[in-house]
Amino acid sequence: MTKKAPGKAHRQGLSLIEIAEMFGDEDNARTWIEDQRWPDGPHCPKCGSVKIKVGVPHPSMTHRCNDCKAMFTVKVGTVMEGSKLPYRAWAVGIYLFTTNLKGISSMKLHRELKIGQKAAWFMLARLRKAYEAEIGPFTGPIEVDETHIGGKRRNMPKAKRRTLEGRGPVGKTTVIGAKDRASNKVIAKTVETRDTETLHDFVGGVAAPGATVYTDDWRAYRGMPFHHEAVNHSAGEYVRGVAHTQGIEAHWSSFKRGFYGTYHKMSPKHLDRYVAEFAGRHNSRDMDTIDQMTGIVAGMEGKRLRYSELIADNGLDNGARS
Repeated sequence: MTKKAPGKAHRQGLSLIEIAEMFGDEDNARTWIEDQRWPDGPHCPKCGSVKIKVGVPHPSMTHRCNDCKAMFTVKVGTVMEGSKLPYRAWAVGIYLFTTNLKGISSMKLHRELKIGQKAAWFMLARLRKAYEAEIGPFTGPIEVDETHIGGKRRNMPKAKRRTLEGRGPVGKTTVIGAKDRASNKVIAKTVETRDTETLHDFVGGVAAPGATVYTDDWRAYRGMPFHHEAVNHSAGEYVRGVAHTQGIEAHWSSFKRGFYGTYHKMSPKHLDRYVAEFAGRHNSRDMDTIDQMTGIVAGMEGKRLRYSELIADNGLDNGARS
């Protein structure tokens, strides 16, 4: 009998024994991924044709389009494209990524799958990309709040501490998020500043016209073109009737449990990927495990992440020691 997943009694989980039976060999794993990506049958990722020949005589390709003659596999046209990892590694990797609620490190994944640590790190970046999705606008009520990610100043080398001026979140990266109480969905992203223009632009992008927005008393939120109520955290007020930001703050709590408990460090260069990961985890947390896994495969469609893009300089600190 399928066991209930932890934390949500109504969810159906999957045991390791069930995963071993599902993905016992390469053909089973590949077939499962194909069924999730192509529930109505395969289609050509190049021209879109459904006239496909399956089982072509080729050492690596599995399908051929009868219209454009392109040969392909289920990996083509997804974040898996170009990957030499076996289908079993991808299928089990998706399971491990899904069921480790605080995230899974590349070191643990490389040990569990018996693949290189660099390959595991690249796989995780690709799976995070599968969580990236267009959500909203939210009809509300909406809770909006920011948090700050970075090391504690007291743990920094003395030379770095000397470069930091001011107090509070100096030297950290700001992440802003919104939670829709109606759908229980979360949107979050990194921002450079907490100024009025930045915060107003974020709220205007996620809130539908007429939505009610709840925030804390940070002055940059004032003057938004929405019905807006703020709770005065600086005066010890956290709830006033239905006005509060406890939902989005609970999301930050989950995010930081992953930060401190699993990843330990999230560099500014890749922080948006981790933000997308935990927003995706939140938005799918009520689903059964198999449905979460199916959602990740569906989210891979039409996306590509090359290793050269992953390590390319984007002007942000990658966290590497000099």
